[in-house]
Amino acid sequence: MIAISWQRQRVLLLNATFEPLTVVSTRRAIVLTITGRAETVHEDEDHAIAHSEQLAVAVPSVIRLNHFVRVPYRAQIPLTRAALMRRDASRCGYCGSRATTIDHVVPRSRGGANTWDNCVACCVPCNRRKADRLLHEIGWTLHREPVAPKGQHWRLLATVSDIDPVWEQYLAA
Repeated sequence: MIAISWQRQRVLLLNATFEPLTVVSTRRAIVLTITGRAETVHEDEDHAIAHSEQLAVAVPSVIRLNHFVRVPYRAQIPLTRAALMRRDASRCGYCGSRATTIDHVVPRSRGGANTWDNCVACCVPCNRRKADRLLHEIGWTLHREPVAPKGQHWRLLATVSDIDPVWEQYLAA
């Protein structure tokens, strides 16, 4: 038996059609499964069990709603650090090494916006060398043109920084 930190543990919530909807707390996931509104798809890898006075429940890592929920369409996916790093696979847009910062292609000091098509993941050395200059001023090019991601799962990725490896199969669709 493993002690559970209710605030840290997160569970992927899928629609009835196995589309990712959001990430919920472990407590919320257990309530949804106990009340019959959701079913467990994957249990926690550590085989953690939540106990109450009369019940013991395996802690899930992925649950699926029993009834389809229509999600309203949102035109824009929010730009967050976690989602940008995920879009760029944590690789520098200039040199391809491991990225730890975010850089604006057109610097904000020169009128650049904080948008998907103006931000790239960047390593610290490239970020310092580029500073507030434009790419053509220093003779650099981007490995890939930055574009806004598309797809339902990106709304989820924009809000979550730590992705459980079990979730990958549902987020790749």
